[in-house]
Amino acid sequence: MASIYNAAFPAMLLSRNGGSEKVLGLVNAVIGASTLAGSILASFAKAPKSRVRVICNCLLFSMSFENFLLAFGRTPLIWCIGGFLGWISIPLMNANLDAIMRLQVPEQMQGRVYSVRNSLQFFTIPLGYFLGGFLVDQVFEPLMAAQGEGSALVGLFGSGKGSGAALLFFVIAFAGIGVCLYFRRSRYIWELDTVSET
Repeated sequence: MASIYNAAFPAMLLSRNGGSEKVLGLVNAVIGASTLAGSILASFAKAPKSRVRVICNCLLFSMSFENFLLAFGRTPLIWCIGGFLGWISIPLMNANLDAIMRLQVPEQMQGRVYSVRNSLQFFTIPLGYFLGGFLVDQVFEPLMAAQGEGSALVGLFGSGKGSGAALLFFVIAFAGIGVCLYFRRSRYIWELDTVSET
């Protein structure tokens, strides 16, 4: 999901109404500042009672706000707000995820476990970039180009270049929320809280 987002993000901001390299740079700067602010907050935050709950809620918050604001936003201000809300909680999520990994995995096995986890996590990145580019260029942009002026999709996502990428953000917002809610129900994930406390 994140790689599809990364592929579609510059495509939309560079081609949308009011979009330009300066706007892309501005939104990226806001995302950087948001991540820095989130890192500072995570540094001073107390250990939560449930690290799993924090991880799930942070990701759900991020997926919900940013993708929808990017999908429906038409101005740099809305995109900046979306970027800020999308990234402010990610450092807190990552800090709690790392804490669970370090508390769960015996020290002598951490190198092997992290290498396996990273392999499983990062091999999907090229696939996500490919899918993001393919979906924008071959599916969503042609779909939006075929819409009439009075269609519901044009009313929601606008018209012209970048409207297909906006529709893709709408789709991955629901996909991301769905993935979060699906794994949130897993008892094996919730068991990580109880094991980490013992």
